[in-house]
Amino acid sequence: MSESLERSTKINLLREPTVKRLSDVLDKSSNKGWRKLGEIVGHDRRFNVSSDDMEMCSLKVLEIDGSPSRMLLRLMGQRGCTTGHLVDHLQTLGNPEALQCLKPSALQILIQPQSVALISGHNLRLSCNAVGKSPVQYQWFKSKEEVPNSFSPDLVISPVHLKDAGFYICRVNCGEVFEFSQWAQVDVLDVAMSCGQSYQSLGGRLKLVIQPQSQQLYVGENLQLECGAVGRPIPRYQWHRNGVPIPSATKRKLTIPHVMQDQHGRYRCEISSSTERMWTNEVDIVIDDVYAIGGGSSDFLLNSLPEQLYATDKVALLIGNLSYQNHPQLKAPMVDVYDLTNLLRQLNFQVVSLLDLTESEMRNAVDEFLLLLHKGVYGLLYYAGHGYENYGNSFMVPVDAPNPYQSANCLCVQSILKLMQEKETGLNVFLLDMCRKRNIHDDRTPNVVLRVTANIVFGYATCQDAEAFELSSSGFTNGVFVKFLKKRLLDDEKITVVLDRVAEDMGQFNATKGKQALEIRSSLSERRALTDPILPGDSVDLANTLSRHWAKAHELPESMCLNFDCGAQIKLGFAAEFSNVLVIYTHIVKKPEDMSFCQAHVTDFSQELDVDPKEMNRETPEETGIYFLSGSLPQHCLYTRVSSLQKLREELVFTICLQGTFPAMDDDPVHWTKSINIGKPLIARLDLHRPVRRNSCLQTCLMPHSPCHSPCHSPCHSPCHSPRPEHHLYLNLQHSTHQAQDYSRLSPQQHYLGAVGGGGDSFYENHEAGSYDSAAGLSSSPGRLSTPIEATDDIKELQAVFINSLQLQEQ
Repeated sequence: MSESLERSTKINLLREPTVKRLSDVLDKSSNKGWRKLGEIVGHDRRFNVSSDDMEMCSLKVLEIDGSPSRMLLRLMGQRGCTTGHLVDHLQTLGNPEALQCLKPSALQILIQPQSVALISGHNLRLSCNAVGKSPVQYQWFKSKEEVPNSFSPDLVISPVHLKDAGFYICRVNCGEVFEFSQWAQVDVLDVAMSCGQSYQSLGGRLKLVIQPQSQQLYVGENLQLECGAVGRPIPRYQWHRNGVPIPSATKRKLTIPHVMQDQHGRYRCEISSSTERMWTNEVDIVIDDVYAIGGGSSDFLLNSLPEQLYATDKVALLIGNLSYQNHPQLKAPMVDVYDLTNLLRQLNFQVVSLLDLTESEMRNAVDEFLLLLHKGVYGLLYYAGHGYENYGNSFMVPVDAPNPYQSANCLCVQSILKLMQEKETGLNVFLLDMCRKRNIHDDRTPNVVLRVTANIVFGYATCQDAEAFELSSSGFTNGVFVKFLKKRLLDDEKITVVLDRVAEDMGQFNATKGKQALEIRSSLSERRALTDPILPGDSVDLANTLSRHWAKAHELPESMCLNFDCGAQIKLGFAAEFSNVLVIYTHIVKKPEDMSFCQAHVTDFSQELDVDPKEMNRETPEETGIYFLSGSLPQHCLYTRVSSLQKLREELVFTICLQGTFPAMDDDPVHWTKSINIGKPLIARLDLHRPVRRNSCLQTCLMPHSPCHSPCHSPCHSPCHSPRPEHHLYLNLQHSTHQAQDYSRLSPQQHYLGAVGGGGDSFYENHEAGSYDSAAGLSSSPGRLSTPIEATDDIKELQAVFINSLQLQEQ
């Protein structure tokens, strides 16, 4: 492309990465940014950028793209501004970083490899094409391993086998410059073909090749259904039962362990791509509640398998605190909670997953959780965040805890256990992913008297008086505990056996060897497992009532189609990332023929909610902070992430603003608005913002000056404490990519204790890059060095009654 042709290119034809880089530079610059550029362009009569246009950039743009520079560039492009004009104005502006954004890259990937699903025995071809200022070279990888002899733009595997399935990427070199292509997933299906039968996908379109089969099962057996389609891009899957989507059932293979009779029905799978949708056949799944044993005249029936244990129900509360107001921020709890939510739902747990709760919100959430517990129920509580342990009692730290904090500002886990015991539950599981260091600012001795029961399991992410770590990375990764727990959680074994295996896996992890070890405390006398089937008890009506109560936290608003006076029609849709995080997306279904541009965005949210205007109405889910649902959300939409729904006091009301331009009106923007009321979505229905009730879990942590006896238990009334010692202990863990980092679950006070230590081993964090598998989490890029911190204070060997009543399993 010649220099003159480049200068004559209209700037509204610039590639999106170029526009984004340039907008980011101009947005961040204070004296040589978009405002100064607007003033310069305003003196150029060819483009007629007025003061009203600049006002629209500063006020209206946040409702569309979140960037005033992007709006200014769009206005200039609509009025005929070319790349040459823009370069001249940027030179006048004197911003060399902005000019650099417009210079052609030394290497540019033109064709990206595309994910594909195909049948074993067919030919696989992945393509990556790039241009550069000098000859380019290619090298293909499968995960992190080089593919032998793969030095051309096309990777051809002929024929392809099941072992070739996985994730592929291409590295392109141009001199000393290199870039990686996007990841491409290859799914290889094993399909037996009869003579003359063809499953070739025409033009990459979806073709269904594996249909699910009807089955007849007995209660307690495992249900396994499989379907499959070939095509490019790789298909998405969603299983349905009796016309209702099954949560987290988004893979080709559907597995439901230990089915119950109420899981019978008609199953089918929806298979879709960005342009197509199809359904498998609907199959009948029959589940009998009796077992035939023996043969002939000696046949007899049993109502259940021998020694099979049941839960009357399964409920789980997952809390991840990461955005602390007065303490170091965390990252891993969000990933950990999301992954465990999906895994527990596969085990038929009713799960409520919550992020960033204050003290009162945590207490109210626990109260709601306790309402679901009754005789025989399996209750699981997972917490990830800051914490500490004093005298054998564990304390979870809310996001609004003062600095320093005491037990009055935190939730005592043993107090929650005391209330769970009163419910006669079948199994109580606590998974505490937090630091267990002693809190030197809290010398109060708890007085929590527990019953001796044979159904308690504690899984501590680390040992007493030690820290729990998360992996340092610029992306999203699990904490060390969940990194290994999620690989074992679905195992059909006694829960203590599962945790034992997790402990063994963690013990082989070089990054935290000798620094973090899983500790298990159990009084479990029966072979209870998280995979045990559900058999409702005598109080069926009560259980159903309570289940409906908990189900409120999962109720999404109905999608809706909105018609505007101009003739445009948009779809307004909703999804849940967590129980207190709502995703809203808008999609243009129809626009008038004479309308050149049409976009619908949401605005005017309640100030109670956590909504960043700069991250609203983005063109990709990732831009607005939606990292876990991006693979399942519809494409070609504008996305907005609304968090902290637990703070919503009134119904959620917001505005849909439709913006359109018409050539007949000189492309001046025209706006239409509609007010939308979606009630109280998800966790907002439970009103966790309310004042703490008198009979809440707060009242069970009996200690001198506790909230039960003192009005000064909230952060705003906490008494002043003496300053923390300003001594630091840094323990460096050096390794090749990820780092075990403890401004994670470490008690924040410990950042100010100790003397210097050192040591560490290198390791490589192995993961399937680009995968959105809920059991594998998100891939992430290498991070920076970390400085894990330990305290050297000795803790007195005082043990609460609770510890004496449990069996300590040494690792």
